[in-house]
Amino acid sequence: MKKRVEKPENHERWLLTYSDLITLLMIFFVVLYSASSVNESKYKQLATSMGDVFIGGYSVLGSAENSGSSSDEQGELKPLVQTEEEKLQGIESQVNDIVKDLELEGSVTTSIEERGLIISFTDNVFFDSAKADIKEELKPKLISVSNILNKIDNYVRVEGHTDNLPISTSDYHSNWQLSSVRASNVVEFLISYGSISPSRLSAVGYGEYRPVADNTAEEGRAKNRRVDILILNNKFDNIEMN
Repeated sequence: MKKRVEKPENHERWLLTYSDLITLLMIFFVVLYSASSVNESKYKQLATSMGDVFIGGYSVLGSAENSGSSSDEQGELKPLVQTEEEKLQGIESQVNDIVKDLELEGSVTTSIEERGLIISFTDNVFFDSAKADIKEELKPKLISVSNILNKIDNYVRVEGHTDNLPISTSDYHSNWQLSSVRASNVVEFLISYGSISPSRLSAVGYGEYRPVADNTAEEGRAKNRRVDILILNNKFDNIEMN
């Protein structure tokens, strides 16, 4: 009878368990790192040490400069990506500074809503009563606003509004017509003198049908006679492009 030859026992099986343990430890430390605030110098030491231990000197974490985050003076990492809301807030702050410098406070207001950032001009800032030609003295100030618009890629919609008092002149037969021509004139000015791409601009006239105040009193009607420059939230880009 042939004698059965037993295979020698594999004494290196423990290496598999050991390597799995080391991998889990590495993942554990990476998770701890990502969930904490890290001092930049200590972070670099950790990245270098782990690289030396696990893969022969190449850091799997990378350096702080390439981590996709920036650090403040306390060493806390902050994301570089700016949200659309934060961007609009920053633009609003710049516009408010210009409004103050140009002494337009009280005639120009800003607000952020779901559609985007609204820069609202009372009509007597832009135009004479029942007219649609932009006042000469306002043109340099409007160029200052266009400089901000040129720093972003959002779509911009100019909206004309009136009060509810009927109009009938040799130039304009309705509030619809007046508000539309005013919005169009602002758009044409932004293209010609503000160097804004026409593909980013649109004009619309709403007449008296989008009031922000009560039209029964002159104070309310004055608020409703306005031109709004709307910087659209980029989530509406697909609507503007269609």
